[in-house]
Amino acid sequence: MKFSDLQIELKLKKSIEIAEFKIPTPIQIKSIPIGLAGRDILGTAQTGTGKTLAFTIPMLNKLIKDKQAMALIVCPTRELATQVMNTVLKLNVREIGIGNALLIGGESIQKQVRKLNKRARIIVGTPGRINDHLERNKLNLSKVNYLVLDETDRMLDMGFTPQIEKILKFIPKDHQTLLFSATLPNNIYKISKKYLNNPERISVGSISTPVEKIKQDVVNIPQDKKYHELINQLIERSGSILVFVKTKHGADKITNRLKNDGHKVDRIHGNLRQSKRDRVINGFRNGYSRILIATDVAARGLDIPIIKHVINYDLPQVPEDYIHRIGRTGRAGKGGSALTFLTPNDHKIWNLINKLINPNYKSLHQQIKKKFKEIRKDKRLSKKKKKIKKKFFENSKNKSRRFKEKKKPFGYTNNPKYFYKKSSEIDNEDNKGSSFKNKKKFKHRKRPKHFKFKRFKRK
Repeated sequence: MKFSDLQIELKLKKSIEIAEFKIPTPIQIKSIPIGLAGRDILGTAQTGTGKTLAFTIPMLNKLIKDKQAMALIVCPTRELATQVMNTVLKLNVREIGIGNALLIGGESIQKQVRKLNKRARIIVGTPGRINDHLERNKLNLSKVNYLVLDETDRMLDMGFTPQIEKILKFIPKDHQTLLFSATLPNNIYKISKKYLNNPERISVGSISTPVEKIKQDVVNIPQDKKYHELINQLIERSGSILVFVKTKHGADKITNRLKNDGHKVDRIHGNLRQSKRDRVINGFRNGYSRILIATDVAARGLDIPIIKHVINYDLPQVPEDYIHRIGRTGRAGKGGSALTFLTPNDHKIWNLINKLINPNYKSLHQQIKKKFKEIRKDKRLSKKKKKIKKKFFENSKNKSRRFKEKKKPFGYTNNPKYFYKKSSEIDNEDNKGSSFKNKKKFKHRKRPKHFKFKRFKRK
């Protein structure tokens, strides 16, 4: 299947050709025809597999056909919302010319209001800023008949459930909903039952495992030696490197240290203004900085094909974020590598990550416990063997002792002294004792000094 084979408007086909989208990915092959048919979708696929285009093509086709229709795309982060809007703008060429607005925090609300007033029919934004416009009565969603909830699992993790529910109250009941996610926890099932109408379930690949082409490595290291190891890894590796840290303060600290050590590095986290974030991402994309230090704000939606390596300097707090982090490399079928620094305090979260990736995974603690049990079992067996052996020898000793203590049974003899006598009589005679008892038998014997026995020769 090719994009040219799709039953879509000619304008849209031409814009897809201009954008050089040629062969659709598996998630696009499965979901685009269902989206064009007007059905609800509950879609899951690994990060970096092209979910954005899977809902953008049916959306644009619908808006071209229906001049009154509107579409709303809700994303968890500013970066992802910006990324989605860039994909929309690639296809929304001048010939199509549908008005659009990007509603995200960190940018001027007045500029966004001006965009909305120009009859914007494609709205892309984060839950917080969309609700801000709704409260100000600057955003009218009464004509929205195409709704996309992108990276829904992340939105729920970030506590956006109440805000999403507020937004959905302003949307007409008769609309098409497409819910896309990289993972599928139980709370997403609840939302799908509540807001989706008989959705088509689409799943591509394993939703809990990273892309196979990403090479994963782990370095066990003490906390105080992590920075020195990071320097070694940066020197050894070539190409663009994305380094994930836990906190904003940690991102600032490591960035300053790396700059002092002569590295081209920049940082991105939640405290930066949106304009600064955009400059940092564009600089990294264009190669002005080789290393980007990021918090989990960049774990999703950051689509930069040049990223060759991802380093988890700190482990994420949520196991699912590990999959999204390393999914920043190996985009669109390319290879990549992911390295994780593992300190002694990280084993608990690391076990949870491995359980998510591989349900049959046994933690190091469990492995040690199993070995310990086996050793104990062996010890018990050896103790049992020793006891059995000891018992056997004791029994054999007792038997030999008993055997010695037993009176020797009467047997055959050629001594005429014992002929025609009973065994009891013989025993009595033996027990009488010798007549030479307590006597020195040979004390007074008379014998020459040089005494010799005579030898008798046989005749």
